[in-house]
Amino acid sequence: MTKVLLIHGPNLNLLGQREPDVYGKVTIEEINRDVKKEAAKEDITIKIMQSNHEGEIVDAIGKAKDNFEGIIINPAAYTHTSIAIRDAISAAGIPAVEVHLSNIYSREEFRHTSLVAPVALGQISGFGKYSYILAVKAIAKTLKK
Repeated sequence: MTKVLLIHGPNLNLLGQREPDVYGKVTIEEINRDVKKEAAKEDITIKIMQSNHEGEIVDAIGKAKDNFEGIIINPAAYTHTSIAIRDAISAAGIPAVEVHLSNIYSREEFRHTSLVAPVALGQISGFGKYSYILAVKAIAKTLKK
């Protein structure tokens, strides 16, 4: 069975409470439940983690190359600031899909730059929790090729 690592970045543990006008009322638990259902349909085993700590995310990506065939990542605020996460994804050498609940390009200008996108397979943003479902479908199609 194909194994994929899903990484939720900083503050995503606050979904459902934090800025519902931007992120909606969906919780991380709801997203995880729906991702697991979609992954099962695609014959994917998914491991899910959330961290507010850049180094922990970098460590998880570094270990992923030996344990997973792909990564889905919502780097959250680190999208725009973390060269370390970008370099870890590049070094891992496995397909990664960047995902965001909100459309980062319709928000503040500093959010318009993703350091992760150039080393990711692709980026999905703006579809709320469905961004994650689309990411599962995208990584599944890529890994089945």
